[in-house]
Amino acid sequence: MPTHTDAAVLDNFIGGRWVAADTKDFLDVRNPAVGEVIGRTPLSSAADVDAAVQAATRAFPAWRDTPVNTRAQVLYKFKALLEEHFDELARTVTTEHGKTLDEARGSVRRGIECVEVACGAPSLMQGMALEDIAVGIDCHVVRQPLGVCAAISPFNFPAMVPMWFLPFAIVTGNTFVLKPSEQVPLSQRKMAEWLAQCGLPAGVVNIVNGGADVVNAICDHPGIRAVSFVGSTAVAKHVYQRATHGGKRVQALGGAKNFVVVMPDADLDRSMSVISESFYGCAGERCLAGSMLVPVGDIHEEARERMVESARALKVGDGLQPGVTMGPVISAKHRDRVRDYIAKGVAEGAKLLLDGRQTRVDDRPNGYFVGPTVFDSVSPGMAIGREEIFGPVASICPVRTLDEAVAVMQAHPNANATSIFTSSGKAAREFSKKASASMVGVNIGVAAPMAYFPFGGAKDSFFGDLKAHGRDAFEFYTDKKVTISRWF
Repeated sequence: MPTHTDAAVLDNFIGGRWVAADTKDFLDVRNPAVGEVIGRTPLSSAADVDAAVQAATRAFPAWRDTPVNTRAQVLYKFKALLEEHFDELARTVTTEHGKTLDEARGSVRRGIECVEVACGAPSLMQGMALEDIAVGIDCHVVRQPLGVCAAISPFNFPAMVPMWFLPFAIVTGNTFVLKPSEQVPLSQRKMAEWLAQCGLPAGVVNIVNGGADVVNAICDHPGIRAVSFVGSTAVAKHVYQRATHGGKRVQALGGAKNFVVVMPDADLDRSMSVISESFYGCAGERCLAGSMLVPVGDIHEEARERMVESARALKVGDGLQPGVTMGPVISAKHRDRVRDYIAKGVAEGAKLLLDGRQTRVDDRPNGYFVGPTVFDSVSPGMAIGREEIFGPVASICPVRTLDEAVAVMQAHPNANATSIFTSSGKAAREFSKKASASMVGVNIGVAAPMAYFPFGGAKDSFFGDLKAHGRDAFEFYTDKKVTISRWF
């Protein structure tokens, strides 16, 4: 197994050049399927963040004055390169994160869709006007970029989540500082290299690798006007409070506890595969993953048995290998955290129907694997019913009525996504209306909006006012300037 001395140290991308970070501290980047070190992330300092902000500040005036059509052309070229290198990027995502190659391809496709939507900036940035608001007086509104913006991205979608922010920020005329997750920096390095080939001026996009010190420096830096974040609720709240205290516009997407309600009239023959995938796709490491399966009334037994059957059928292994349907979790530390939650569930009295703690992959003995796990008789007060596990653990919480299912969901502080499976339009409408989550699926396992709709939760799953991508992105990254004019 390679040691850290065999792996390349990543640089920061500042002012159009790759530069060494101002640090002596590094974090090993590992392939979670095999445990091998595949890179070393520098834990950059506030000085590195300042250098990136200074480069972005210098680039801003000329980039802001670049016609929006020209800015969009950069993204058209970037999209073409993403398509050309599609499989390469997907394989990099799988290598550094662990999700299966099919899952990685799906996430890369979602990222490219964000670039496509951002290419519509000439239309989506348009303002509005009205003549004769009074005698001889006209009024018009234009959207203008904010300045230097930043994003702090998570480990679970190395290619997709940065694309929720970067293309929208730069096409609207802002310059940008990106902090990748220190655990998965390789995909974003490739994307920076391809962006540099698209005629993007130096300093418009910058990358600073690092950990908590970089996050705090981004929140505090007076030269940054807006911050986007995706991660746990605790850190989302921290980023929101710290960055808004510094006068910044912030969108901070936090954690989740997603409820999947199954009504007695649900068509499980058609639905069970997507229900199972919502829980175990990407090894449960996604903010839209199903966490609590809530069967209503008499369907409990059938839903439980089918869930166990679907979980047993999954093949756990290296996501790059054919036939594997669930990969590892991100790290040894996270594997142990998920195992600890399973132990808590047992200790609290939930019925363990399928235990993934002992799952082993013979040809990948050093991988960070946790097998699919199923609990029954989980109450919302248990740790596994209350806290975000972020792993392949399904908790079944049977209820008697739809009203009871809605009450369980509404009582939880997180409200990211939720789904209902039913053949009843009445039940679907009632559920959608009363759902506390902002993203609702009807016979949809993962209620992930397309790139032209807003993405984000509610309550403790989202801090801010404007969601990610869609029209909200153009609102977030621009200021509306109103000019009232009269000519004599």
